[in-house]
Amino acid sequence: MHIVICIKQVPDSAQIRVHPVTNTIMRQGVPTIINPYDLFALEEALELRDCHGGEVTVLTMGPPMAEDALRKALTYGADRAVLLTDRHFAGSDTLATSFALSQAIAKIGETFGMPDIVFTGKQTIDGDTAQVGPGIAKRLDLLQLTYVAKIASIDLNAREIVVERRSEGGTQTLKSKLPCLVTMLEGTNEIRRGSLDDALRAARSEIVKWSAADAGIEDLTKCGLRGSPTVVKRVFAPPERVEKAEQIDTTEKTPRDLADELIAGIFSRQPALEDELAFNGEA
Repeated sequence: MHIVICIKQVPDSAQIRVHPVTNTIMRQGVPTIINPYDLFALEEALELRDCHGGEVTVLTMGPPMAEDALRKALTYGADRAVLLTDRHFAGSDTLATSFALSQAIAKIGETFGMPDIVFTGKQTIDGDTAQVGPGIAKRLDLLQLTYVAKIASIDLNAREIVVERRSEGGTQTLKSKLPCLVTMLEGTNEIRRGSLDDALRAARSEIVKWSAADAGIEDLTKCGLRGSPTVVKRVFAPPERVEKAEQIDTTEKTPRDLADELIAGIFSRQPALEDELAFNGEA
């Protein structure tokens, strides 16, 4: 079985700052990490590989420094890493990104064997759109299983996979044919710690680096800024709250007293809410 997992190197959101004058993200000095959602997808891919055999190829698109994320993925146990890097990809939105990645996945299929499953995280912490995975599936004509919480079973002989998918109404159990694309939710598994052997192998491994031409991308108007209809109008930090939180003294008070004081405080600030609740109670 051949599995391709798409990851992204993102700035650590806990340390991102917004410039107060230009309203742009200040990336200087901000460390980069593998998108956390992608780690759950990577772990799921490795577990399937360990159970059924095969290979896991990790793919990312980004500047040369994105090689660090790929080497980190190799330390977890991935077999191969491909970096799609080219100036033509700069400024790509989700539409252009899904195009470039889909072309690279097709090239991976020609070079290393067609993938049975393509994994992505449900979304990235820097974009939060959840559009790239489905965009890849559409371009490669793959069946897509999104927001997957668990892979229940996989039958390679029948070329079928059964997953549990989280939805607004609960959990759906879906069966699909292979090949397919799966976007994994967070908290779906326990991410492993890489072994010393994998760490040494990752340090020695050669990262496959492809330009747009290497990946077989001929129409460069679909890449980068030229292929990105989405424009970010403004980036800004949320304003600080002027009103401070009020603390309730809990000394020598029963839970009922605390509840009554809390409710009284809410109604004092929102008298209309008290009238509405009283009206609904009478009705």
